[in-house]
Amino acid sequence: MSVRLRDDLGGRAAIAGIGATEFSKDSGRSELKLAVEAVHAALDDAGLTPADVDGMVTFTMDTSPEITVAQAAGIGELSFFSRVHYGGGAACATVQQAALAVATGVAEVVVCYRAFNERSGRRFGSGVQQREPSAEGAALGWSLPWGLLTPASWVAMAAQRYLHTYHLTPEAFGHVAVTGRGYAANNPAAYFHGKPITLADHAASRWIVEPLRLLDCCQETDGGQALVVTTTERARDLRRNPAVITAAAQGAGRRQEAMTSFYRDDLTGLPEMDVVARQLWRTSGLRPSDIDVGILYDHFTPFVLMQLEEFGFCGPGEAADFTAAGALPINTHGGQLGEAYLHGMNGIAEAVRQLRGTSVNQVPGAGHVLVTAGTGVPTSGLILGADL
Repeated sequence: MSVRLRDDLGGRAAIAGIGATEFSKDSGRSELKLAVEAVHAALDDAGLTPADVDGMVTFTMDTSPEITVAQAAGIGELSFFSRVHYGGGAACATVQQAALAVATGVAEVVVCYRAFNERSGRRFGSGVQQREPSAEGAALGWSLPWGLLTPASWVAMAAQRYLHTYHLTPEAFGHVAVTGRGYAANNPAAYFHGKPITLADHAASRWIVEPLRLLDCCQETDGGQALVVTTTERARDLRRNPAVITAAAQGAGRRQEAMTSFYRDDLTGLPEMDVVARQLWRTSGLRPSDIDVGILYDHFTPFVLMQLEEFGFCGPGEAADFTAAGALPINTHGGQLGEAYLHGMNGIAEAVRQLRGTSVNQVPGAGHVLVTAGTGVPTSGLILGADL
């Protein structure tokens, strides 16, 4: 897809199955076992078997490669396998790559997955502790010596500038946290099921890195999530109503780094998500007013506000009021703040449930759902639609 041209992928592929493990803080089993459980659950949801699969897509920063998961899951020959880089920014791109493969006949059934012990094992929130030298990592040399060692500290730089520019206080982030936890409270699969919070709770939570409080930061989770992608035609003959991939995009902005793009002219937005937004709107022919549910990557609350502005749901600096007004249902599964941190893959699953009409926080008549992947890094996004 060109950043200047409409592509013709939309409508040619669909998500036919979703599956997950439980979400916990200590899974008690290997990441490979989590991946296999999620893959089997997604295939069962679609009414398919491991023998039907001929493609696999996952992320980098993963200990369970495609071929190993395929072998452990009982999957046979593969004609397509792929990994997408940049952490949570890869989530929607795994579906895009799967869609490209099935739309062009490279594969027929592709499984996308993410599985990790992100709480009991490697904790992404702990930041940089040991890293091999690389050209990509060299950018961190401008930040690490000054104490910017963790994702929270990197996001805090942009968040502070956002508040300063628009004359806001840290309370502006509170409605994102309260909304996510409110939906999670109704979701039996969510780690924070039955545990809503108030704006007062948000304001009273401890500082992590000013202006970010504890309740501005996503949780850390053990678990796995998988999705099954096939052609729209085949998906219609399977067990569940398909979620059609109306548009899919990746995006990286100018002067892009991974979480430390501090030398751009403006820190109050997310240029990489603007690239994704322009491509999704151009390809789908839709507008913000056509979106019924937003599943926006919420590793940190400030970046949810910036995403709403990049997609044109509201003007610069207006997203806090937009969220407070409940103008768009956001993260109806509870998000990564309330349900689980699976690098955004659980958000894609919630989008599918909304389109099937099976979400525990169902939006009546949901026909188009916007899904985004990790921000602050090269990223991706989807618009999923109900099959009409």
